[in-house]
Amino acid sequence: MSEESIKIGGNYIENEKIGKLIMKFSLPCVIAMVVNALYSTVDQIFIGHGVGYIGNAATNVTFPFVVLALGFSLLLGEGAAAFYSIKLGEKNKEYGARAIGNAIVLLVILGLIFLAVGYIFMDKLLWSFGATSNNISIALDYMRIIIIGFPFMIFVAGLNSIIRADGSPDYSMLAMILGAVINIVLNPIFIFIFSMGVKGSALATVIGQTLSCIISLMYFKKFKNIRFKREYLKLDINVSKEIMFLGASSLITQLAVTVIIIVSNNMLKDYGAQSIYGSDIPISAVGIVMKVNEILLGIVIGIAIGGQPIIGYNYGAKNFTRVKDTYFMLIKVATIVSIIGFVIFQFFPQSIINTDEIVIF
Repeated sequence: MSEESIKIGGNYIENEKIGKLIMKFSLPCVIAMVVNALYSTVDQIFIGHGVGYIGNAATNVTFPFVVLALGFSLLLGEGAAAFYSIKLGEKNKEYGARAIGNAIVLLVILGLIFLAVGYIFMDKLLWSFGATSNNISIALDYMRIIIIGFPFMIFVAGLNSIIRADGSPDYSMLAMILGAVINIVLNPIFIFIFSMGVKGSALATVIGQTLSCIISLMYFKKFKNIRFKREYLKLDINVSKEIMFLGASSLITQLAVTVIIIVSNNMLKDYGAQSIYGSDIPISAVGIVMKVNEILLGIVIGIAIGGQPIIGYNYGAKNFTRVKDTYFMLIKVATIVSIIGFVIFQFFPQSIINTDEIVIF
């Protein structure tokens, strides 16, 4: 199928079989989400071998800030994508384009805010996230570098949602994959050859995120349904509010995950200290499990967000039957995947953890 044939508009998204549409949009999203999850998993693998469980524990206490940043990114990116899809369905492309411009400006501002807050309150944040006296110095080394990539990570995550809504899920997937490949290649080089430890892993991640950001920025000249103009970058309070309203559910989900990680880390820190293992080994072990679980979550979330352009467009076009049919089909597919994942995790936990080849003891 040609690129032009999946342009959001005309009769394609209104009349094509829903199953085929979900496959076309969700598969690249699933791959992109899994690749995004692999950023953290790859870091854990190489840090586990190159630094040890203390390194794994240290990177895990920085993870809540990453999840939080991603949540606010999705608040703007998913919100703008939903708004854009609805307006395309209403045949009001001009107004939909303003949502993209507003989201871009807000994503840049958000990235700078997270960068500033992270640097100013780094110590306090890490202690509140469950850092211990053993891993705090390593966590700081990791955080000081990885936070440089936050503006790129936030921008990419938000913009990729918009790219998918424009009918280019394959392009969004490519941007994520190329960044992840660079991360995978550079991780062992920086950790083992240059002996940079967690700093090397963080640097590899930042470089990968920067590459993904550059590729995503190139899409501004490739929009299929609009011709992007500078005037779209002018902030409109009403449009911004609508974006945030539509993206609020994504933020709430990430906030819940953030709270769970923080509470878990602090409980493991306090109660682990009373065990023969100490605090760092339990934090490291649970962190590894969380990173593996992120892969399954990436598949389920990818299925869901892949359906967003289909639902948004048909909602705007008032094709409510197709909206409902798409919604229920997405639920069925996500439920089947979740059940399969549950069974695999229950019956083959050792095999799953062993694939990470991370030495805890």
